Amino acid sequence: MTKTTTTTRTVFAALAAALWLWGAAPARADVAIGQPAPDFTATDSHGQTVHLSDYKGKTVVLEWTSSECPFVHKFYDSGNMQKFQKMATASGAIWLSVDSSAVGNPGYMSGDEADKWMKEHRAAQTRILIDKTGAIGHLYGAKVTPHMFVIDPEGKLAYAGGIDSIPSTDPSDIDKAENYVMEAIVSIAEGQPVPVTQSRPYGCGVKY
Repeated sequence: MTKTTTTTRTVFAALAAALWLWGAAPARADVAIGQPAPDFTATDSHGQTVHLSDYKGKTVVLEWTSSECPFVHKFYDSGNMQKFQKMATASGAIWLSVDSSAVGNPGYMSGDEADKWMKEHRAAQTRILIDKTGAIGHLYGAKVTPHMFVIDPEGKLAYAGGIDSIPSTDPSDIDKAENYVMEAIVSIAEGQPVPVTQSRPYGCGVKY
């Protein structure tokens, strides 16, 4: 790789971060830590109906995603999001990836397109939810991709915010960051308090 190419990619990443980064409050006022997570009915990428309440008794991760977001690509292109998904589901958790981009907006994918994109990246979530009306996103106050929520087996919200502690598009930061989502999943599985229950989410604004 030439020095010019490396410099160009670095500049592009910096510009992408500057254009897309959106820091926001962790969640809407009526989606509170320790309170019941709002139930919802959704359609997955295969056209099947999904109710959050179907998974009561299990830890559930909600991951807002977009195929057009450099922050999402940071985790998927490096294989780390897939690693986290596999670790979570191996522990018995349910991982739901949610695409709340409206039809015609950047990041919108039909069910078939979402399946293809995730298959190409060897993703390992439980299901992909197509939220083209933005109903679920607005219900949870999802602001960015990836905006993350963890729901405990009692159906209460245990974590809301960013996936980790370093808001960047640089994959090399992933191993250095504190992963709030995985900490929450492990703590719940061990019957321990979640150490960080809220953080400021970072990423690309959801294109409702």
